[in-house]
Amino acid sequence: MSTEPGLGAEPEADEGTTAGGTTETGHLTDRANDAGSDGAEDDGRSAGTTGSGDAGAGSVSGAAADGDAASGEGAGDGRTGRRAESGDGTDGDAGAGSVSGAAADGDAASGEGAGEQSEAAAELAAQRVERERIARRKAEKSAPIESGTKLSGKAADLLAAVRAVESGGQPATTVFAAPEPSPRPAAPAPEPVRRPQPAPAAAVPATETIEAVRRVLTDGGAPESVAPQVAAALGEGAATLLREDPWQLLRVSGVRPDQADGFARALLGAECGPDDERRGRAVTGWLLEQAAVAGHTALEMPALTAALARGAVPDPEAAVQGALAEGDALVFRDPLDPGAPEPEDDEEERPVRVLVALERYALAEESLADGLARLVNSLAKDASDPWEAAAAAAAGGAAELARAVAGHGLVLHTGGEAARAEPAALLGAARAAGLRAFAATHTPDGSRRLAGGEGAVGTVADLLSGAAGPGRDTDGALALDLLIVLDAPQLDVEGAAMLVEALPDGARLVLSGDPAVLWSAGPGRVFADLLAARVCPQIASRTPDPGPLGELVSGIGVGELAQVEAPGKEVVIVPVRDAGEAVHRTVQLVADSVPRAFGVPAGQTVVITPGHGGAAGTRALNAALKERLNPGPGRFGGFDPGDLIVHSPTPGRTVPGEVVTADADGLHLSCAGAPVVVPRERVEQSVRHGWALTAHQAAGSRWPAAVVVLPGDAVQPLSRPWVYTAFSRAERHLSVVHGVEQALPKAVAETLPKPRTTRLPLLLKTQVPAAD
Repeated sequence: MSTEPGLGAEPEADEGTTAGGTTETGHLTDRANDAGSDGAEDDGRSAGTTGSGDAGAGSVSGAAADGDAASGEGAGDGRTGRRAESGDGTDGDAGAGSVSGAAADGDAASGEGAGEQSEAAAELAAQRVERERIARRKAEKSAPIESGTKLSGKAADLLAAVRAVESGGQPATTVFAAPEPSPRPAAPAPEPVRRPQPAPAAAVPATETIEAVRRVLTDGGAPESVAPQVAAALGEGAATLLREDPWQLLRVSGVRPDQADGFARALLGAECGPDDERRGRAVTGWLLEQAAVAGHTALEMPALTAALARGAVPDPEAAVQGALAEGDALVFRDPLDPGAPEPEDDEEERPVRVLVALERYALAEESLADGLARLVNSLAKDASDPWEAAAAAAAGGAAELARAVAGHGLVLHTGGEAARAEPAALLGAARAAGLRAFAATHTPDGSRRLAGGEGAVGTVADLLSGAAGPGRDTDGALALDLLIVLDAPQLDVEGAAMLVEALPDGARLVLSGDPAVLWSAGPGRVFADLLAARVCPQIASRTPDPGPLGELVSGIGVGELAQVEAPGKEVVIVPVRDAGEAVHRTVQLVADSVPRAFGVPAGQTVVITPGHGGAAGTRALNAALKERLNPGPGRFGGFDPGDLIVHSPTPGRTVPGEVVTADADGLHLSCAGAPVVVPRERVEQSVRHGWALTAHQAAGSRWPAAVVVLPGDAVQPLSRPWVYTAFSRAERHLSVVHGVEQALPKAVAETLPKPRTTRLPLLLKTQVPAAD
């Protein structure tokens, strides 16, 4: 009998045997954790090794011996928005011409102008203007692409790259993280509520602008069908700008430097060369964008110049200076030790680290630090009675949290799923004391799981948009005394800055979450940086997650994949030999075994896999699951009524739902109980099938049952945070379709999150005193 390390019980077949005739009962036994894995915290598919060798096939109790065959290749059903899919998992084959480079440690600090607090108001105003400009650009970028079916050669390659990013089939090439970068979420947008509403329409460039861009693209041998994307990215005068500087094509998502070089050669002829300063500036901006996709808010100058050199830029320093002079990026010289005294000798220079950042993330990070400092330092001295009453009304772990909130403007709370009861109790006690309190979660499901918060719970996106929450006061701030943000590790730097900016002076902010899960899909690691900075009280919950699943996940959080007793088959492992068998077994589990053994309908079981591509990625799994669970012709963009989907109202944000119908208005969905209409032209960009997800897409939500698929080529993406996030999505039952052998315990024990370079820690140290 084949055994694997400590996940729980092996499955039972219908008649006590598998299809091969061998008995499949009993618990797993431990193995030595001596096999290797390269892992990462991201959801990317590796280009890695294959197969688990001789592991026997199995399924949970009630599985048919041979079941319905599931395709291991699958049709390309990935139809997310530009960032929704690429941010959660790469296909592994994306992007020739990428430049590998090492980014600096994520605990890096920043702080140019640490003593220039008088400019805070100006920076906040600039940040708001920048966010509005970026939001318009992102809205424009979602315009549909025409078919371009008769192209070949360079034009076909460029079109394929852009369309892949637009449709979610392939992420933009990444530079500073492996195996897969995380996307950059846009400013949150509201979910339609109460009645069907069309999804936000993309701004369409003027027809004259698009036609002018088409002519330039044709002259350069590029597919003219990407003209709407180019016009949206470059704005009015795009054609003139593109003809004068062909490397501006790199501002279109999915375009790589080698493709932009070919376009430039066709337009400029002999004038084109690798030493062209226009190319150096454009590649610098492209590298910083790729770093942001990988989660960094800034890059150390040596890392950036080294990447430029590998990208055939002859003078990397001059390229960076050109980008700085044009305002495409900002430079920061941060002291390595901000607490060290100033040198006594005037000629002695203080050691610094030079960082380069895109303006939008630099402004967001500084705005976030300024806002947090404002909250910490602006507590009203004469309004303690309601807070004391709230603290007195709370009990247990919630009482400790309430006491901390009574005396501090910012409090961090850590714990697993069961620990959510403590901020829920704080919310109830604060409201009972007459305080204006609200709780915001990452997903609608997160709001559902917060007990006792009826009428005072919504998503972060809905709170910021005004679709939920108390509304704004006359100054434009949220009318709140207390904001509790759950799933705080999923906050990226832009979203966190917008939340903090929206809070009035004197308000309290509680950031609560599980520090062991994957970091945000967008740039930054706000919750981890705040924990490391120790600038406010930190309340660690002592409430453990119950049962075998809680025991398993808790062990993973400290690096141990322990054997757990699962008498009710709460945890089951299904060994597989290859990706084709992994798809086959996954379909059996979702369609037959789990519903029969545990009474969980197929629509309430989530499938989680490391990436979108490959023979057992989300696209292949979704194709096989649709064929089994909801077969149909897919007459509306590949979808039929009853299909499970994920909708991306804005890039980087996904909401699970179901297809209701389709008509001339578009595709009608039900997302978190709210009707949504997606126009025809936006279906391919913003909707994809959703039986199978990546761990980043699943973060913030839970399902009665989860099937985690680990095919043999999933070794490289595995890490402790990935496994923790994937396994903790299950409420009652977890099946692991296991084809990576010892790479799984190896990843849990040794593979930590990839560092992210951020500036927030130093900014906080220079503005907020360390907590006692």
